[in-house]
Amino acid sequence: MKKVILAAGLLSGVVGMAQAQTNVTIYGVIDTGINYTNNAVVTNSNGTVNRGSQLQMVGGEAQGNRLGFKGNEDLGGGLSAVFQLENGFNGNGSLGQGGLMFGRQAYVGLSSKTAGTVTLGRQYDSIVDYIGPLTANGNWAGFMFSHPLDNDNTDNSFRLNNTVKYTSPTFGGLTFGGLYGFGQTAGNNTQNRSYSLGASYINGPISAAVGYMNLTDPGSTNSGSLTEGETTFTATKQKIFGAGINWTVGPAVLGFVYTNTIVRNPTGTPEYGISLVPGDGSTLTTLKFNNFELNAKYQFTPAFYVGAMYTYTKGNYDTTASNTKPKWSELGLMADYNFSKRTDVYVQTAYQKVGGDLTGSGLDQAYVTGYSTNPSSSDKQVVLRVALRHAF
Repeated sequence: MKKVILAAGLLSGVVGMAQAQTNVTIYGVIDTGINYTNNAVVTNSNGTVNRGSQLQMVGGEAQGNRLGFKGNEDLGGGLSAVFQLENGFNGNGSLGQGGLMFGRQAYVGLSSKTAGTVTLGRQYDSIVDYIGPLTANGNWAGFMFSHPLDNDNTDNSFRLNNTVKYTSPTFGGLTFGGLYGFGQTAGNNTQNRSYSLGASYINGPISAAVGYMNLTDPGSTNSGSLTEGETTFTATKQKIFGAGINWTVGPAVLGFVYTNTIVRNPTGTPEYGISLVPGDGSTLTTLKFNNFELNAKYQFTPAFYVGAMYTYTKGNYDTTASNTKPKWSELGLMADYNFSKRTDVYVQTAYQKVGGDLTGSGLDQAYVTGYSTNPSSSDKQVVLRVALRHAF
C-alpha cells in the first residue's frame, strides 16, 4: 500500500512539473452579421440566374471565425517547442477552408530566443505576415476591403501546405523571415511549389515592411503547397511583391501600401468563381495587378474607432489577340464600438467601380470580395454590413 501511495505521489509530481513547463491556450473568434449587396448576380443550382439586391447572414468578414489551440513547452537553454492548431468555420457552423479540420493553421516547431523560430506545417506566407498588417483588410477591416480578388493574398485567402518557415528574433526593430513549400511531385519538384521572403521594421511611430512570394503551378496537385480549390488563381506562375508603411500620429494611424501581382497563363479563380476567359475566343496569357492603397484609422475613444480605405488598381489583361488595361477603384468605410475587451459591434461598407478597358471576361463586372458576396450585374457594386463579434 505504501508503494502505491509513493508511486502516486511521484506521478503527481511529474505531472505537476510538466504542467508548470507547458503553456496551452484555447482561443477563438465568432464574427457574424448581415450583409446587403445592391446588385448581385446569383446562379441557382438549376441553372437559373437571379439579379437584384441580396440580403445574407454571413460570418467571418472583419475577422475570420476560428477556434484555436496554441502552446509552448520550455526545453531549457532558451529553447521551446511550439505548436498551433487553428480551425476556421463559417457562419452556418460548417468547416471553412474547403472543409479542413484545421484549415487556418496547423504547425509544430522549435523557437529560440536568440536564433529565431522554425516551424513546419500549414502556415501563412511572408506577404500575409509582413505586408498584410499594414493594409486595412489585413489589419482592422477584413475581407471586404481586400484588393480585387485578393490578388496579392494580403487577406490570406489561401494558406500554404507542407511548408518550412523561419522567423528571426527582433534586432533593433527589424524582423525578417521566409517560407518554402514543397511541391511533392515525383520527378518535378517545382510543380505546386512555393516560397516567400519578408521583413518588417518598427521604430516608434513608424512601421514598414517588404515582402515577396513566388508560386509555381498553384493548385495543379492536391499534395503540394496549394490544393486545387484554395488558390485565388489557377495558373502556371503567380508572383507577388509588396511594400508598405504605417505612421502613427496620436490617436490616428495613416498607411500606404503598394503591391504588384503577376499571374502567368491564368485559367480560373477557384476561390471566387470569376471567369477569366476572353470573350473573343483568344487565350489569356498574363494578368497583372498594381494595387495602390491609402488607409487611415482614428481612435476617438478607447472603445470607438473609425477607419477608411481607398485602393486604386491598374490592371493588364494580355491575350493572344490583344492587350487591355482594366482599372478598379474601391472605397471602404468602417466604424467599430467595443462593449467590452472581448465583444464589439461594427458597421462597414465597400464600394467598387470597374473602369478602363473592357476585357470581355468576368473581370468587367464589379465584385466586392467577401465570403458570400456575388458578382455585380454591372461595373459597380456596394456591400453594407452590420455585425457582432466576440473573441475569447
